Amino acid sequence: MKQILILGAGTAGTMMANHLNRLLPKGWQVTVADPENQHLYQPGLLFLPFGARDEHKIVKSRAHTLKRGVTWLQKAVETVDHEHKTVIMKDGHRETYDILIIASGSHIQPDMTPGMTEDEWYHSIFDFYSLAGARALRDKLADFQEGRLVVNVVEMPIKCPVAPLEFLFLADDYFRKQGRRDRVEIVFVTPLDAAFTKPVAAKVLGNSLLDRGIRLETEFMTGEIDPAKKQLLSYDERGIDFDLLVTVPTHTGADFVEASDIGDELAFIPTDRHTLAAREMEDVFVVGDATDLPSSKAGSVAHFQAELLTENLLRKIRGEELEPSFDGHSNCFVETGDGKAMLIDFNYNVEPVPGRFPYAFGPFSLMRESRMNHWAKLAFRPTYWHALLPGRRLPISAQMSTSGKQLEFLAAVTE
Repeated sequence: MKQILILGAGTAGTMMANHLNRLLPKGWQVTVADPENQHLYQPGLLFLPFGARDEHKIVKSRAHTLKRGVTWLQKAVETVDHEHKTVIMKDGHRETYDILIIASGSHIQPDMTPGMTEDEWYHSIFDFYSLAGARALRDKLADFQEGRLVVNVVEMPIKCPVAPLEFLFLADDYFRKQGRRDRVEIVFVTPLDAAFTKPVAAKVLGNSLLDRGIRLETEFMTGEIDPAKKQLLSYDERGIDFDLLVTVPTHTGADFVEASDIGDELAFIPTDRHTLAAREMEDVFVVGDATDLPSSKAGSVAHFQAELLTENLLRKIRGEELEPSFDGHSNCFVETGDGKAMLIDFNYNVEPVPGRFPYAFGPFSLMRESRMNHWAKLAFRPTYWHALLPGRRLPISAQMSTSGKQLEFLAAVTE
């Protein structure tokens, strides 16, 4: 029996396992290695700090997210020996493979920033990229009556690049509804030169921040935090005081990537940007946040990659050439508060532009706030559990379509 071994059962790894389990030819099996019992719906973390108490709806047993027929190896990976096609687990178990898929994700590392996890951690310094952090921040925001709230991205890349912006918009809306907005100053501190990574969307989103009275501090390379003074310090010696700091810590790949010496300086794996083959390892593919690709580390990207990589792996098994099919497609619903959201859709070559999605007639609007976009974001959670993770096809092309997009807007802006 030949084996496809998948390292990681997060969004990307689970989708790959369930796709392949259904489509692999006779004589092949799928094994997934992941030590965790539970699968977390990470987009749901965004709403917890603002009063949501539906944690039970964003966590499910791993046994219920992997399809029958997929072998789940509940073990943690120590190292990958790609020359001998073997993965060594932390308990000493050795698992061989014919094809390896690395879907080990990205992970926050708050301890990489000096001062972050000292006395003020979960007192005046919080994250919302973990379940524990989002819960603790919920209690803190409920009691935060006045002062300066600073949202800081330590460095890029991060999971879901729009999430810090969504937090800012929701914080503005939250404090307005609580009658405290005039007593809370909100500041966004980012290493980027604008509010977002894509210039056209950055201008729109940056203006939305300014319209809400949210200050934008750009090109701030966070060096350390002084917890005693409650001050964020940059490498160029700028300082920003805070009463409450919401941090998006440094992200890295999995520990075994560094231990195996198969990644870059942040333990993300060099990956062909179109085929998703590892650039320096034979019969190894990378999917989701574990790649070093210049595409967003987001659930939509994992979804599109999983569909296209599944097709490529079936080609490989048949002895056919891989198709350079992944175009960096990403789309994100951006919560903007007051029951509205904005939708952006883009790829390696085309920035987010106004228009309609997924077809020329819509029904969703691009680069414009609407209630329909907000309800679509909320509806994504059941879609995630019941369609996306099980590997069912959604009526959205894995490759970005230009249908409905006002590309002339992009041309006019870039002239």
